[in-house]
Amino acid sequence: MTTMKMAYLDCFAGLSGDMFLGALIGAGVERKTLDEAVALLRLGASLKIGTVDRSGISSVKVDVFEGDHLAEAVPSSAERFQDQAANQPVYSRHPETQHQHKTGVPHTHEHEHSHPHVHGHGRSLTAIRELIQASTLSAPVIRTAVRAFELLGNSEARIHNVPVEEIHFHEVGAVDAIVDIVAASAGIHALGADGWMASPVNVGGGMVDCAHGRFPVPAPATADLLRGVPTYSANVQMELVTPTGAALLRVLMEEKGLTFGSQPAMTVHKIGYGAGSRDPRGFPNVLRLSIGETAATSHPDHGKHHEAETVTVLETALDDLSPQVLAHVAEMALQRGALDVMLTPVIMKKGRPGTLLTVLCNPGESAVLERLLLTETSTLGIRVREDKRSCLDRTFTTVETAYGPVKVKVGSLQGEALNANPEFEDCRAAAAAHAVPVKQVQQAAIAAYVQGRNG
Repeated sequence: MTTMKMAYLDCFAGLSGDMFLGALIGAGVERKTLDEAVALLRLGASLKIGTVDRSGISSVKVDVFEGDHLAEAVPSSAERFQDQAANQPVYSRHPETQHQHKTGVPHTHEHEHSHPHVHGHGRSLTAIRELIQASTLSAPVIRTAVRAFELLGNSEARIHNVPVEEIHFHEVGAVDAIVDIVAASAGIHALGADGWMASPVNVGGGMVDCAHGRFPVPAPATADLLRGVPTYSANVQMELVTPTGAALLRVLMEEKGLTFGSQPAMTVHKIGYGAGSRDPRGFPNVLRLSIGETAATSHPDHGKHHEAETVTVLETALDDLSPQVLAHVAEMALQRGALDVMLTPVIMKKGRPGTLLTVLCNPGESAVLERLLLTETSTLGIRVREDKRSCLDRTFTTVETAYGPVKVKVGSLQGEALNANPEFEDCRAAAAAHAVPVKQVQQAAIAAYVQGRNG
């Protein structure tokens, strides 16, 4: 039977960026992979990696150190956006309480939140995106890291009801948070897991100080990022999930199909423990990452009733907008959280050819995307409706072909595989490497998958 490499996150003590990095290293990701990713950012930062005790559990602790010439290392585009932001309001997020600075002082900066001005490490989403894209990191790592920050920015924009371009990050725009997200993105791709799952997430309890007052845990940005994620509060009265950690979960859901539930039947080969900064008495403040193998046809939701989910559909017909702008809007919508975008040729009044622009999104993303369509297109109105959609459960398995390994996406209903499609980018790369048609690699991958199922 074909097996797949599974990664399972035990979030019984929440999740933060440094905990995720520690768990990756403990589970077998080479330190040099993370070090190289950090170096390619040219921020003068480095990682300090050690072992600590958390309630008797030996865990990997990762800290970020900043160089003395940080300002010189930041690309000029990022500096330009910081300067432009000097007289603009800043919608900062709450403290990254699972983090610590290199000095060991908790990463709270409560004094900063009493002043609505940009501080030395406040960066706009645009500046952070350009900083990451200016590096020589691999394209998949850049895509994952940028998407994580876009998810953070979209959450802040919804909370403050402002365009995402006006959001300037404090803690999550600091060097240590940028390093955490980029290094985590590099580790995710280096791990090469075919499937990801996570337990329900313990968010902790109590209150947290935010820019605009005290809020119950989880704080607004984290709560927004955790929409649709099973969460609970237990054991300790402290904040356990940071926005960075929540954004990493969300990007794993989008890009790797991460689902939530009990650990599936799997043969575990490696276990990593990533330590949080604090060490409460009697509570192991760690993230556990288990890596193993599971049957490709198994799925954690096997036996459950298949339920439809609600999505929002935004739609408008346009007959006076250029194709270049339409393509631009479609790309922006996907960047801002759309599940899908469709451009359909239609015939409008007076026989004019036009385009029906349809955006599919989660209900929580609709406000941001409505604003995008109203500001970036020539429409005077948008149709909005709620639809139900029924989706197959998605998992990935890797098959061996004469042209090398190819990932296959498997669509299942209550554990029964109904569809299987080779990943096109894998097929295209293999076809180019062996100078054969792409369809030949696709056919070989399907044949290998069928043989593996029947074998």
